Amino acid sequence: MKIELFDFQKDALHNLRKRLMLARPAASPEAPQAITLSAPTGSGKTIIMTALFEAILDQPDEQLDWPLDWVPQPDAVILWVSDMPELNEQTKLKIERQSDKVYRVGQLEVITASFDEERLAGGKIYFINTQKLASDRLLTTVGDGRSYSIWTTLTNTARAIPDRFYVVIDEAHRGMTTGKGSATAQTIIQQFIKGNKETGLVKMPLIIGVSATPKRFNELLADTDHTQHKVPVPVEDVKKSGLIKERVLIHHPANPTNAEMGILEEAARRWQVMTDQWASYCKDEGERPVRPILVIQIEDGAPTRTNLADAIKAVEDGIGRPLRDSELAHALMDKGGLKVGDRAIRYIDPSRIDDDADVSVVFFKMALSTGWDCPRAEVMMSFRSAQDHTYIAQLLGRMVRTPLARRIESTAELNDVHLYLPHFNAAAVEQVITALQTSDDIVPAETGEGTKLVTLHRRPGTESIFEAIEAVELVTYRVNAVRAQSDIRRYQAIASRLTMDGIDPNAWDDAKADAVSWIGEQVAVLKASGDFEKARKSFTKVGLRTVMVTGVTGMAEGQEDYTVDVSDLDVDRQFEDAGRTLGQGYGLHQLYRKANAERDGQEVKLEAIIVAASAAARSALENKSKAKFEALYDAHRHAISKLTEQVRAGYDKLKSASSTPSSTPWRLQDTIDFRRDTTEPTWSHHLYVEDDGSFRTTLNPWEADVLKLEMGRDDFVGWLRNLDRKPWSLEIPYQVSGTWKPMFPDMLIVRSKGADFVFDILEPHDDSRADNLYKAQGLAEFAEKHGDRFTRIQLIRKKGDGFVRLELNRTAVRSRVRQAASNPAIDAIFDELGMV
Repeated sequence: MKIELFDFQKDALHNLRKRLMLARPAASPEAPQAITLSAPTGSGKTIIMTALFEAILDQPDEQLDWPLDWVPQPDAVILWVSDMPELNEQTKLKIERQSDKVYRVGQLEVITASFDEERLAGGKIYFINTQKLASDRLLTTVGDGRSYSIWTTLTNTARAIPDRFYVVIDEAHRGMTTGKGSATAQTIIQQFIKGNKETGLVKMPLIIGVSATPKRFNELLADTDHTQHKVPVPVEDVKKSGLIKERVLIHHPANPTNAEMGILEEAARRWQVMTDQWASYCKDEGERPVRPILVIQIEDGAPTRTNLADAIKAVEDGIGRPLRDSELAHALMDKGGLKVGDRAIRYIDPSRIDDDADVSVVFFKMALSTGWDCPRAEVMMSFRSAQDHTYIAQLLGRMVRTPLARRIESTAELNDVHLYLPHFNAAAVEQVITALQTSDDIVPAETGEGTKLVTLHRRPGTESIFEAIEAVELVTYRVNAVRAQSDIRRYQAIASRLTMDGIDPNAWDDAKADAVSWIGEQVAVLKASGDFEKARKSFTKVGLRTVMVTGVTGMAEGQEDYTVDVSDLDVDRQFEDAGRTLGQGYGLHQLYRKANAERDGQEVKLEAIIVAASAAARSALENKSKAKFEALYDAHRHAISKLTEQVRAGYDKLKSASSTPSSTPWRLQDTIDFRRDTTEPTWSHHLYVEDDGSFRTTLNPWEADVLKLEMGRDDFVGWLRNLDRKPWSLEIPYQVSGTWKPMFPDMLIVRSKGADFVFDILEPHDDSRADNLYKAQGLAEFAEKHGDRFTRIQLIRKKGDGFVRLELNRTAVRSRVRQAASNPAIDAIFDELGMV
């Protein structure tokens, strides 16, 4: 693959493999198998499937930890079925972009009306849409020069290679089973599943349903004899990935209005602001340019009841410049160009919008909701009325993908999508939000009215505070943010990155030399203890037992035990297994072999095998690697902080991939996203404010009283409301029954100390909650490691008219808390050591 898969995508891929391993041997028209890949909108289902196709037709990507028992099928046939030609074209383009396998000419083939073959050819991926499979279409008939109907071709293929003919049904878009033509589409899809005696089509032996809405696909499988295998992708995993925009902001008039062109002007202004922000961000980060698109949903008619001339003028008034004809495009059913006065609006295929660098404004009606993915679409204006709220919700699912396939740290606004609805009132907007939250097509992004979802920027005058935060090197954790990796791999990965990024040219060579040396050390340890020779026997000898059964009684009359030597091929296979264990993708076993090339090759391989199999040896390698990783990261963290966001994110991922939570620099960005209501109370001195300089939030009575006490201090300078599970939040790990969980202390307090600033963590916490012990111990552990960066780290309880504070930055308090075994024990510590 040309891209690195996210952890949840790797999980889905591995689960697909497991299901296929079960389904392939049994697959036949008489015992059909059905696998369902269900994943939320924007999760990269096509990426997952592309990686699977590579593994089937060629070899799995080495970085994907693919097991050795997987057997590729280079003569397999893959048929991708959708309900629209546009979807097929879009999928084909995605596979071409994402796969790094060199597909030979014609390996990806769209089946056209002229297709006429006895069987589908092995080693190919075909694309077909249900519109071409209607009974009146050329593909389904014989005669006039056609020898085979498509049904005969499919049947012949299914009977010839049932274990390697994969029919992928793409119903990720609602056009498959709803809307005009859906009944026909569903009937045709049912033929793939149930067969059709009239056409001679047999049941397809191996079906993979790809959908954001598995309910519809499962309904198609109801009352069939298919063995079903389900592969779900959790919504929360997609949210954390950065593939999805974080927020959808819906703007609508407070009162009924006919000023739709005025609202379009506002949408255009928002689009221009985002265009400028993207241009600045991409220039600063050295990224490929992102050119946002304004999509305008117009009314029905011939071609539309919407006045396009007025719409173009409104956009031009909003952005303060004329639009070039090349910037204008439409995706209406009439594929010809449109003349609007003296302006020409060209047609563009929905699948080509994202790749067209010139297009800036796209007019459409409904088609984009089913045949389109365009991460560049960041602002939309809809002229349609409120009864179309379902279609609006569907459309948003096509708009929430992030242009760079990751969240933007420095500019929160670039993680937003804006939707303008001039003909929707508050109740209708709530219908849209409800449709997004309760429909099958789940959009993982936070959705709300534009008046409630706001962006806050650093309060003017706080520049020195943020400089101090960076200088003091405040830290946070990201618990369970990424999949844990072995420390051996983490060390090799950070070393290779440091060298490739020009930070430490010797890091990777040193890391590889370390690995070779450490493996050698563990070989010596194992040999000295005698464990090596014991292990040698298990890897070089195989014990066999012979049981003799007489033909008369059928009873065992005797047995004989003996051993045989394993073959060199067995050693080679175990050597490759050892390479995976020692550090998948880095070839440490081969480095060890080359470093000892003067010795017997099989003996060297055996040493690597035994080290990889020894829990004690692996633990030693892990511990050494972890120490080296932390040392490298600490030595170069300042250089890493100066890298672009995209490159720096790779280091952050490695830092968070420890088997136990690992601290990472707390980077507070220039702007943050926030949800609040205009009726909420305002608070002064917050580090981030709205454009009018205000900050609004609702605090519970404890939080409000604690904050007022802090504000009354002579040294109080400012504060931060720390929200749960935001990318910018301060996060502290704590453990419950061996499982790591994150906590988000309520407030960061900033105080002055001479010419400097000091920082406090305050957590007002209800003493009736069951997690008091665990969170207290989490704060104590955090204070033990990072208390030098924070002056106060306090767990706070209400007592009478005041508060009792447990200061975790006191050694005596920490010691008692870490020894506590129950909530009553924490209560006792508050009574004895708490400060009123």
